Amino acid sequence: MSKKKELIYLILILTINFSCVDNKPTEKEVIKPELANTSQTDTLKFTSGIRAIFQDSKGNYWLGSHNEGVCNYDGKIFKYFTTNNGLQDNQIRSIQEDKTGIIWIVTAKGVSSYNEGKFTSYSTEFNAPKSDWNTTTGNLWFYAGEEDGINRFDGMNMNYLIFPKPKNDNPNKSYGVTGISKDRDGKVWIATYSALFNYNGKMINLYDHKNLKLKDNEVLHIRSVLADSKGRIWIGNNGIGVILKEEDNITHFSKEQGKLIPLNQFEANIKSQQLDKNTGLQSVFAIEEDSEGNIWFGDRDSGAWKYDGNTLTNYTIDSELSKSMIWTIYKDNSNNLLFGMANGGVYRFNGKSFDKLF
Repeated sequence: MSKKKELIYLILILTINFSCVDNKPTEKEVIKPELANTSQTDTLKFTSGIRAIFQDSKGNYWLGSHNEGVCNYDGKIFKYFTTNNGLQDNQIRSIQEDKTGIIWIVTAKGVSSYNEGKFTSYSTEFNAPKSDWNTTTGNLWFYAGEEDGINRFDGMNMNYLIFPKPKNDNPNKSYGVTGISKDRDGKVWIATYSALFNYNGKMINLYDHKNLKLKDNEVLHIRSVLADSKGRIWIGNNGIGVILKEEDNITHFSKEQGKLIPLNQFEANIKSQQLDKNTGLQSVFAIEEDSEGNIWFGDRDSGAWKYDGNTLTNYTIDSELSKSMIWTIYKDNSNNLLFGMANGGVYRFNGKSFDKLF
């Protein structure tokens, strides 16, 4: 065989070998900034709702929309990024920063990191090999549309971890993740539609309809979770309000506070769209703790609620808004409490009322 033929044969063998290698679930694609035509404005142009708010270590705000991508605000200009610029999807679920300053943006269809003007996309393949909870490491947790588990990033790879569902579980139940909160001891609390999970680094515990002591007609549909500074776990539901877990004690908080109307009346209000403050603290999509230890709830239908340990107070963010729904509540680097609205604006609490920030 001639040297030329040997070279062609070697190239063919290498090509076949590489084509047979399995694609890893964390296969990534870098989008160079010079290829991305980002748009800029001096006022926020999002109208589809603010689902995520984050302020990075440099003081820049990142705002994630319901279906228009994400934007960065440096104090002067809003710079916008969409799938055309490297995002996996235009619906933003959460935003966080790692210890090296990289910004991680969770979308409905995958995770994108932003570093020095470049996006790196990480797909979250649900049919990829499943990882073991106790053999993975990393402090970054991502939920990007999964129905049965969550992704944990170890610095190199996305590790897909499956939730331990109850035996003989209803196959129609969804375990899509709706929120994550870390408590003061480092344990991770993961909210899904049908159950709350707790991972302490060694084992994962399940809190479902049964061990949250709900009645048969109280359907668990979790939309938010907060582990506060006192060690309490607040669980926000769509329809049955807030459940409070204090160590081994479970309290139906909304019902105890007298802010939960009968389910049949609530459902009738929803169907007739006659929504007002009488809907109570019923559909809680966001929970946050302020710098004074007050717990804030963002309700889909009745605006903001503050609990100071004794009294539960209801606030209207802006009476001019066509929707009072709050997607997210965020405490920034200056301890300002910010509210992301379904109408697309961001409001700041000034101690008495709310000012439109963006």
